[in-house]
Amino acid sequence: MSAAPIELPRWADYVLVPALAVAAAFVIAGLVVLAIGENPLESTAILLRGALATGEGVGFTLYYATNFIFTGLAVAVAFHAGLFNIGGEGQATLGGLGAALVCLQFESLPGWLLVPLGALSAAAFGALWALVPGYLQAKRGSHIVITTIMFNMLASALLVYLLVNVMGRPGSMSPETRTFVPAAHVPFLHEILARFGVVIPTTPLNGSFVLALAAAFGVWLLIWRTRLGYAIRTVGANPSAAVYAGISISRITMIAMMISGGLAGLLAVNEIMGVQDRLLLEFTGGYGFIGIAVALMGRSHPVGIVLASLLFGVLYQGGTELAFDKPAITRDMIVTISGLVILFAGALDGVFRAPLGRFFASRRRGDA
Repeated sequence: MSAAPIELPRWADYVLVPALAVAAAFVIAGLVVLAIGENPLESTAILLRGALATGEGVGFTLYYATNFIFTGLAVAVAFHAGLFNIGGEGQATLGGLGAALVCLQFESLPGWLLVPLGALSAAAFGALWALVPGYLQAKRGSHIVITTIMFNMLASALLVYLLVNVMGRPGSMSPETRTFVPAAHVPFLHEILARFGVVIPTTPLNGSFVLALAAAFGVWLLIWRTRLGYAIRTVGANPSAAVYAGISISRITMIAMMISGGLAGLLAVNEIMGVQDRLLLEFTGGYGFIGIAVALMGRSHPVGIVLASLLFGVLYQGGTELAFDKPAITRDMIVTISGLVILFAGALDGVFRAPLGRFFASRRRGDA
C-alpha cells in the first residue's frame, strides 16, 4: 500500500520546500568548502558577486538561464502528462541540426524571416525526434525513459556523422559547419540596446531570452488555460479517469512529447543562432539533464522554472568566478554543488515535505 500524499499549502509546496532544499544543499556544500580550507561565507559572497553584482555577470547568468528555461519547460510538459522525458539533450541536438539546415540553405532571406524560420525548424526537429519515443510508448509499450536515453546517444552519433562526412566546413579540422550569414544571427542584447543609445557590457545574452520567457508564458497558457492542457494534466494525474472521460492516452502522450521536444529544440536558438553562429558538437553542454532538476525545483510550473533557471544560472556564472578567485575550489566543486541542489530538490524532497506536512496538519487540527 502506498503512503498517503503529503498535503501542503501551495505557497509551502512551491516556495518553502525548494528554498529549504537549496539552503540544505548550500550548507552541505559549505561544509565541503570548509573541509578544503576555504571560508564558505567568503566563497558564497564571491559566487553571488560574480553572478549578480556586475552587468557582465548578470548577462552571463541570464544567458545560462535561457537554456535552462527551455529544457526545464520541456521536462515539465512531459511531467504533466505523466512522462519522464530525459531526452532533452538529443532533442536539443536535433534542434540545432534543424536550425543549421535552414540557416545554411536559405542564406539569401532577410533576417526578419530567416531567424523565425530557423527557430521554427529547431522546434520542429526537436518535436519530431521526441515523437518517436512518444509513439513507442503509446503504441508499443516501450518505456519512455529507456527510449529517450537511447535517442540521446543516437542524436549525438548522427550529429558526429553529419558534421564529419556531410555538413562539415571544408578544410576545417573541427567537426563544425561554416559560419552562418549575419542575417541568421539572433541579436545580442547589448546590440539591441545600443540602437537606443543604451550601453551595457558585452555578453552572450541575446534575444533568445525573450523567446524563453514567451515560451514559459505559452506553457502556462497551454497547461492551465486550454482543453489540451486539461487533457494532458488529466492523463498525468489519473490515466483511468482520462480513459473514462474519453481522452486518448496514446494521442496525448505523443502530443505532449512533441511539445516537450519542441521546447528542448529551442535551446539551439540561443546556442547555435545566438552565440556560436554555426553548428558544432556538444553545444548542448548538459543543459538537457539540468533541465530535469529545474523542472523538479520549479514544481513543473513556468514561474518556478524561471526562478530555478536563474538559480542554476547563478551557479554556472558565479561558479566560474569562484573557481578563478579560489583555485582550490575547482569547477568540479561547482558541479558538486549543483548536484547537491539536484539531490535535495529531487531525490530527498520528502526529507522536507514530511515534517512540513506534519507541522501544517497539526496547525489545521489546532485551528479546528
